[in-house]
Amino acid sequence: MTRGRTSHASDAKLDLIALVVTGTDEGEEDDPTLSPEHLDIIERCREQATSIAELAADLDLPVGVVRVLVGDLLEAAHVHIHRPIPPAELPDESILREVINGLRAL
Repeated sequence: MTRGRTSHASDAKLDLIALVVTGTDEGEEDDPTLSPEHLDIIERCREQATSIAELAADLDLPVGVVRVLVGDLLEAAHVHIHRPIPPAELPDESILREVINGLRAL
């Protein structure tokens, strides 16, 4: 499936919780470079965004293999990746508590 590759050519870092989304374009079936596994990934991500870990579980494939396959699809622009917000960029817990307390006071 990966032709012996252990990493993908794409520069993107594919975390386990990165969400894979396909466009609304049809016609991937006509691409001769796509394997049946690539097409399975595209089909599963067409209806809703799916994480790398979920894809691996659904397809019963190792996570490393799914990362390589998704990297191939990303490089060919068949899918897009939405990364989660890093914890360092999330609001501080004390700020959220103040907001909750302020809303309760209303």
